[in-house]
Amino acid sequence: MRVGLLTGGGDCPGLNAVIRGAVRVGTDHGHEHVGLLGGWRGLLQRDTRPLDRDAVAGILTRGGTILGSSRTNPFKSEEGGRECVAAFADLGLDALIAIGGEDTLGVARRLHDELGLNVIGVPKTIDNDLSGTDYTFGFWTAVQIAVDAIDRLHTTGESHDRVIVVEVMGRHAGWIALESGLASGAHVIMIPEQPASLDDVCARITARRERGAGYAIVVISEGVVLDAGAGDGAVDEFGHTLLAKASVGETLAERIEAQIGGEARAVVLGHVQRGGTPTAFDRSLATRFGARAAQLVSEGSYGRMVALKGDTVSDIPLSEAVSVLKTVPEDVYRRVAEVAAGR
Repeated sequence: MRVGLLTGGGDCPGLNAVIRGAVRVGTDHGHEHVGLLGGWRGLLQRDTRPLDRDAVAGILTRGGTILGSSRTNPFKSEEGGRECVAAFADLGLDALIAIGGEDTLGVARRLHDELGLNVIGVPKTIDNDLSGTDYTFGFWTAVQIAVDAIDRLHTTGESHDRVIVVEVMGRHAGWIALESGLASGAHVIMIPEQPASLDDVCARITARRERGAGYAIVVISEGVVLDAGAGDGAVDEFGHTLLAKASVGETLAERIEAQIGGEARAVVLGHVQRGGTPTAFDRSLATRFGARAAQLVSEGSYGRMVALKGDTVSDIPLSEAVSVLKTVPEDVYRRVAEVAAGR
């Protein structure tokens, strides 16, 4: 069988490990592999490169993706779906492994369910917001990068009695802020699912000062909205509202300083959370995901997404995986917030 692979959406530590796992196991099953360059754009433009054991040798520890990526949405145009079907035939593909997040896998689901293409999905997002899998690869690497940064910020914040606001990724789901804040001993954690008022944040910082602690670490997800209606209404190819150009972390630091005095500084970690080599856990998980995707191709089990359930890598319908985002439950957030506040 001739199997295509693509990586869509934002880059993520572990993408190359998935590619390597899928190609190595698929080759053992007698499959030929071809990489589609630049996500769904590569399929539409028939832009490919061959993938064999030599091509994936040495990529396990590399960040990014050797196939490149984009946020191209084939269904943005009326002809996009049919063009994907035509490209599938032109390239002689028997199956396609799509590695991506909600948007990439949403396209994969439509191509399978509506147009009958043989597609397998692999969940990729540092936000860990895909339903049906306990974890997505790349998430714990992003958390570790954030924790390493926050550990350093504790010492400089304490030295100068400053409030340090650390902005981490997480547009709709606050898993990175939650886990990195908990693991690094942050004092306030703000996530999109559970908005906190400026007064509440300042009250927690003031309470610390009254207990003799002159500094505080506030971890905030990039998707937290401080003002109703913030943003200019611009959207991406999948219709998601783009984040406001002004950093929410910088805005929050300015407001904290204005309200309670003292110094407040903002650190925006940004895309550093996506880069670099994946952690051991993410290398292992991504390799297992790639291997399972290759097995599903051999079994002819299409329209599925590989998933981690406990210690087992299994699979679920793509339709289930993209039906709803996995956000932080209120009770989970409250328990973590209480620990952070010292209650």
